[in-house]
Amino acid sequence: MRALVLKDKQLKVVTNYPEPKPQPGEALIRPLRMGICATDLELVRGYMDFTGVLGHEFVGIVEKVAGKADPKWVGKRVVGSINCVCGKCDMCKAGLREHCRNRTVLGIAGRDGVFAERFTLPVHNLYEVPALLDDDQAVFVEPVAAACQILRQLTVEGRPFITVLGDGRLGLICAQVMSQLNATVRVVGKHPEKLELCEKWKVKHRLLKDVGLRADQDIVVDCTGRREGLGMALQMVRPRGKIVMKTTVAEAAAAPHVDLTPLVLNEIQLIGSRCGPFSDALELLAKGKLDVLSLISKRLKLDAAPEAFKAAGRSATIKVLLEP
Repeated sequence: MRALVLKDKQLKVVTNYPEPKPQPGEALIRPLRMGICATDLELVRGYMDFTGVLGHEFVGIVEKVAGKADPKWVGKRVVGSINCVCGKCDMCKAGLREHCRNRTVLGIAGRDGVFAERFTLPVHNLYEVPALLDDDQAVFVEPVAAACQILRQLTVEGRPFITVLGDGRLGLICAQVMSQLNATVRVVGKHPEKLELCEKWKVKHRLLKDVGLRADQDIVVDCTGRREGLGMALQMVRPRGKIVMKTTVAEAAAAPHVDLTPLVLNEIQLIGSRCGPFSDALELLAKGKLDVLSLISKRLKLDAAPEAFKAAGRSATIKVLLEP
């Protein structure tokens, strides 16, 4: 089987990777579209010390199911949540399945991912894709769900001023999702060509160099993917404001010192935010509330995955998709 394998921070497409065998309750899935995200790039740099098949953003077709899994899933076009859980630990029993103490994470921790001809995922992780969504839209469900998680974590009062810090893949999705709130939303970034998309969506935007760090924002969402993102957010948020962290960075221990004193002095809430609700993401996309197609910069075949990763790492690139 062809697969993109990460080993010792090196990417290689191999043709003899073992065919996955679904365990009881799992589905065997053939991907139709796969997305490269910032987490994949960080994994190559050493984040999580991952070895194996990369990839967690996908839309695909269920080819078979194992054990007592419902055979009606076979033939369905699906997306899937990435956390594979035990269902037995204290976190699972408390309804915090994404924080299962025994979890594996698709293409990130302890489980091979989707950049292959086939992969497996528990059936209870799957969501059927509505027919009105094409594959290019459906492959964005996972990052849209991550953006929707912010809405679940925030209590918004009045009409707050919200800054999304970072104009990359996730930042531009978060800006569109945050715009569903009764709020004044702006994107702050470094790339004029990316910020131009905000004109199309009627979202306010500014170049970072033109923004005064006046500590006047009610909420700042850090999507920079950079170590210095938190420091910038702390300079933008008002006293008793909120910072939402969506950034993960490899080699975090090497990050420059960030003075956290303002968290105490200004009583700022710092909120970590990770995976989110797929059902909410599918609903937003199905209702045409989000424009994800404009984010696609490049598409390549799986055989050209190393080239695709190089493209995804360039500053001018937003989203790179892989096809089988």
